[in-house]
Amino acid sequence: MTRHAVAASRIIVRMPAEIDLINAADVAAELTRAVDSGARIVVADLSATVFCDCSAIGVLLSAAGTAAASGAELLLVVGAGGRVRRLVDVLRLGQVLPIYPTLSAALSGRG
Repeated sequence: MTRHAVAASRIIVRMPAEIDLINAADVAAELTRAVDSGARIVVADLSATVFCDCSAIGVLLSAAGTAAASGAELLLVVGAGGRVRRLVDVLRLGQVLPIYPTLSAALSGRG
């Protein structure tokens, strides 16, 4: 997982290939640091994540709540296919978080 700022107001947090109980706390800590910066947070690219369990979903929802409470914005980049996309669709995370098909779409605000 990596994090870097693309502008003063945007931070991209790249997710690991797997997110589960073993690394969920690390992912949560990284997202919390990004949210605390007050920037627009882009969680990318979940299409490169091949496995996530319920702890990953909990981390994303918690980060979304923290972001909303602090006036920050959390965006998810999830490609058109794959297991994580199916999970995002089944759980209807798009009702809670803005979902984008590509990083460039998320950065430009075009979904």
